[in-house]
Amino acid sequence: MTNRPSVIDRLERPRLLIQAARAGAVEYCRTAHLRRVLGPGQAPPTDTALRRLIEIESDLNDQRVAGYAGYSIVRHVDVLIAMLAEARMARHCHPVAATDAPTLTPAE
Repeated sequence: MTNRPSVIDRLERPRLLIQAARAGAVEYCRTAHLRRVLGPGQAPPTDTALRRLIEIESDLNDQRVAGYAGYSIVRHVDVLIAMLAEARMARHCHPVAATDAPTLTPAE
């Protein structure tokens, strides 16, 4: 099984996206946020949610890089917020390292 938080640690995204996601993660409300990002229904377990969020974010990043006209920066930030918060929860439930929060690497 892939260690989901470490996958997030290796992401390189524009600094502004990362800063917006970090700011938004402070106010993360799991039920409401996952419903908005993943769709209606009961919030899945953290590992399942994180796997789906990583897939969605990858697609959004591909759209961003390609300059796709339908790309939504608001949705991208929403997904990144959820990824950061879910990864933080996964780390608190299953500590892997001494760090208490995932980090995203700003692309230079």
